[in-house]
Amino acid sequence: MTGTWTLVRHFLRRDRWMLLWWSLGIALLYWSQAVSVEAVYASQAELDRAAALMGSNAAFVAMAGPARALNTVGGQVTWQATAFGAVAIGLMSMFLVVRHTRAEEESGRDELLRASAIGRRATTAATVVVVALANLLVGLLVTLSLVSFPLAVGDSAALGIGLAATGLVFAGTALLAAQLTSGARAAYGLTGVVIGTAYVLRAIGDVGTPVLTWLSPIGWYQGMHAFSGVRWWPLLLLVALAAVAVAAALAVFARRDHGSGVVADRPGPARAGALLGTPLGLAWRLQRGAVWGWAAGLFLTGLSYGSLGTDVGDLLGDSAMSQEMFVPSGMSLVDGFYATAILMLALMSSGFAISSALRPRHDELDGRVEVLLATGLSRTRWLLTQVVLTTLASTAVLLLGGLGLGVGYWLTADDGGAVGRYLLATLPHVAPVLVLAGLTTLAYGVRARWAGLAWLGLVLALVVMLFGTVFRMPEWLQDLSPFHHLALVPAEDFRWAPLLALAAVAVALTAAGIVGFTRRDVEVR
Repeated sequence: MTGTWTLVRHFLRRDRWMLLWWSLGIALLYWSQAVSVEAVYASQAELDRAAALMGSNAAFVAMAGPARALNTVGGQVTWQATAFGAVAIGLMSMFLVVRHTRAEEESGRDELLRASAIGRRATTAATVVVVALANLLVGLLVTLSLVSFPLAVGDSAALGIGLAATGLVFAGTALLAAQLTSGARAAYGLTGVVIGTAYVLRAIGDVGTPVLTWLSPIGWYQGMHAFSGVRWWPLLLLVALAAVAVAAALAVFARRDHGSGVVADRPGPARAGALLGTPLGLAWRLQRGAVWGWAAGLFLTGLSYGSLGTDVGDLLGDSAMSQEMFVPSGMSLVDGFYATAILMLALMSSGFAISSALRPRHDELDGRVEVLLATGLSRTRWLLTQVVLTTLASTAVLLLGGLGLGVGYWLTADDGGAVGRYLLATLPHVAPVLVLAGLTTLAYGVRARWAGLAWLGLVLALVVMLFGTVFRMPEWLQDLSPFHHLALVPAEDFRWAPLLALAAVAVALTAAGIVGFTRRDVEVR
């Protein structure tokens, strides 16, 4: 254990910005639900009507969790935030654990550290300490944000403490996965499957098979019943499972060789397939898991929105703020809501588009691009294939979201024409999504380490969509969002000019990024 606290300080310094943004983001998720509920529903009668609609919608229950005390602000916060908060803190814990364990072994940096006066278990112990502190920080911020709203202290603490314990469960899972696998990608994949399975078990259990809910740590967290008669005993299950997972990981770590995993890598085929021998095929192989995951997520999200049918009035309430945020002035309630829902799906798809466009940055900084370019592959062709994949995959992900929206509306309102109608309404939003992807490519072309700044474009677009009209933001500021220029189909008539202009901007940004990449040095970490 020699050197553990030295490594703890090093990890905290290395992760300080990552911890800050994850902690604030998750706390904001909970606090914003309380603020939005109070702003959207002007009276208790409106909240009661919305609660009845939400609780009777199986798609909403599957997406968010069991409907308890939805006629209260605290009940709404618990219902709307806990499932997604558990997934978010699980991902944070996964990234922290694998980053400091399996990824360090894979890169060879951990072996260099072990050549100094560092104990064999120091890295693992320091990782456990750091991820525990991170989860406790998130739990504390969630609690304080809700108490400051103000909501009841005891129930707010139950949400915060339960969230931290859920994060520790997934941290232990990630630590065990890092011992079982021999690569960081495999560890991420295995932990991601566990988090996804926990969410799906909870969803199926809440809709019709309650026993499955109790096979999921997310179900245990929601089983604490914050703001609906809080109970603390499910917390003991979370703490016990986290302790078992960490103990199992430490036991496996003590018995395996450095740099290897318990489960050996399977040998690949003797010859690669024809597609894998091309730059585009390699790019697809590396990103296919993310593409399938985002596609499924957007389809299910669209399905949930569409399942509201024509009952959106009860959901939105009668407050002026909710009408301005979700139904632009002069539009019918149903068409305005679904036009805004399509816009929200497009913003979500932009998250995938940016992450996909950032893939070349990770490959370059990890040294893989330098190896590829040492062959006959040119810089232009390599980056262009990445752009083609991002374009095709982003389009498919967005259209699947629109398809889910139409299918959900069809199943609820018995309107089969909605499938084609909402799918066509989604198609123009491909252009602004690709503008953000092009902005990412441009930043990457200038310098690989600057590519992450493209997320600011998505943040701006999200702020303009939610608050541009409500807070009367200057028109020039709203015009910076590529989504602001499109007509909100089907509530408004489609216009070609903005679509073509945005497509031209996307092409120009992408082309500039490719040219910039061909003229700069390749970077490594």
